[in-house]
Amino acid sequence: MTLWLGIGFMCVAATLFVAWPLYRQQQRLTPLIAGSVVAIIAISLGLYFYQGSPDLPSGSAGAAPPDIETMVQSLADRLESEPDDIDGWKMLGRSYMTLQDFAGAAGAYERAVELEDSQNAQTLADLGVAILERDRSGLHGRTSALFESALALEPNNPTALFYGGIAALNRDDRELAAERWEILLSLNPPENIKGILVQRIAEWRGQAPAQAVPAEPAGPAAGQFVVTASISVPPAVTESLPPTASVFVIARDPAQPSPPIAVTRRQLAELPAEVSLGDAESMIPGRNLSAFAEFEVLARVSVSGQPIAQSGDWFASQLVRPAEDNSVSLLLDQQVP
Repeated sequence: MTLWLGIGFMCVAATLFVAWPLYRQQQRLTPLIAGSVVAIIAISLGLYFYQGSPDLPSGSAGAAPPDIETMVQSLADRLESEPDDIDGWKMLGRSYMTLQDFAGAAGAYERAVELEDSQNAQTLADLGVAILERDRSGLHGRTSALFESALALEPNNPTALFYGGIAALNRDDRELAAERWEILLSLNPPENIKGILVQRIAEWRGQAPAQAVPAEPAGPAAGQFVVTASISVPPAVTESLPPTASVFVIARDPAQPSPPIAVTRRQLAELPAEVSLGDAESMIPGRNLSAFAEFEVLARVSVSGQPIAQSGDWFASQLVRPAEDNSVSLLLDQQVP
């Protein structure tokens, strides 16, 4: 299943719900080492500095570590004097993505792409994701071209296949979109994703109408970790959107938003409602919600019909520390600008 760790930012949000954006194993942050968001980032960057700058003097025992922003800035400063360090630029891009500095991430990945002469599919895909996050402008123009270039280099790259399929759909090329997601299907996604993938491919090929995603069981299985979200929307939102509008409820690691940890879907007509997320909704087998000491619960109503957050979508989010409280209340009253 490590191949699925390649899907970029997910976008598990809208009627084209595809739901298993996964990163490749090369991503540093994993649930197995997650004690807390700050600890993950600090340790990761600290190790990079230790290995990448052996000439730096060791700190004194008990010295307080620098804050995360300072560490990232130190990496950026070092790359000014070592501008040909490809791995360093990729690390900087990932660090900026973690800090949600998408403009900085795009700049770092731009430099890595330049150093690699645009010959690394994953770096091209990572740059495409960073630009999407930065611009919120949809899949077209250069962003689409980046994923197309990645596919030309690596036809089975999951990130590029996912976004390339959506880009094809945006061009009204349903045949190509279906072909690309059929390749994703052949890569053996998790069982809870296969049904949705098969459904969309059939719809695009005109073989069957889209079917509703089965409702979630009323309660969790015995022993299953669960967070419960009470989700509601203001009356003005309900009145302005069709009752079939998709509502996506996502649990994600704030330090590594992509891929989500767990996802489920509702329709606007079902709100207000209490929605449970647990290990059964995990996007990747073995990457369970119960492994996280802290995570963010995000709910979003899709206005655009795109699986990437678009201007006009309504959302709300809240940080959850299960040891303290495993329930949240979300009023979807914020709108993506």
